[in-house]
Amino acid sequence: MAIIKFEDVKGWKKAQDLAVEIHAAFKGLKDFSFKDQIFRASISISNNIAEGFDRQSNKDFIRFLYYALGSCSEIKSMLYLSYRLHYCNEITMDSLLDHANEISRILHGLINSMKE
Repeated sequence: MAIIKFEDVKGWKKAQDLAVEIHAAFKGLKDFSFKDQIFRASISISNNIAEGFDRQSNKDFIRFLYYALGSCSEIKSMLYLSYRLHYCNEITMDSLLDHANEISRILHGLINSMKE
């Protein structure tokens, strides 16, 4: 299937799912600055994919895919911290980390295919 619009990008779909899961996992958290940061980082992944998709060149798109990867790494770091701060349990952390790692693999694959 050809990618015609950003909604066709598998990583974008997975990033949207991750953002919804993170919002559900941390919606009741009282540490508002932590919650705001992890929410913003989770939203940033799919937004960077969408924004980069409509840029004028593959080089620009790749740059935004790297931004998305950076946000994904930020999420992973925050998930480890959230567990250490007892904001989530190990099962929740592991599940969200698995999703973030899957997105990272997808984005790396897309970047590598566009560089060739």
